[in-house]
Amino acid sequence: MITRPAVILVVEDNLANQLLVEAMLLGRGYEVRFAASASEALTSIELMRPDLVLMDISLPGQDGLSLTRQLKADPANASLRIVALTAHAMLGDQKLSLDAGCIGHITKPFDTKALRERIAGFLQMASP
Repeated sequence: MITRPAVILVVEDNLANQLLVEAMLLGRGYEVRFAASASEALTSIELMRPDLVLMDISLPGQDGLSLTRQLKADPANASLRIVALTAHAMLGDQKLSLDAGCIGHITKPFDTKALRERIAGFLQMASP
């Protein structure tokens, strides 16, 4: 159980999406941090050890699924809770996210109330 505010790292390169997610999560008492690329995410994860990562799939350079696989392959990050937060909504995209190591798949555009509820649920889950 988390006794301090949960730290959520949002790996998202689109500023409008960052602001929307931030507005939804700050009101719930979460500490929200951002990374706009895979390299920024790696540095942030190493420094802050977030409680949850919301991972965009379409990032500049290395994509979110390959970054997720890279993180999960490292024993230091194997228990990291990562959720795909993406516009990839085609049949099979959720399976690709789960196969890469994500614990969930949320498609954009998303219902703000449902997103907050799902994030709370992911934070309550035991680490994989």
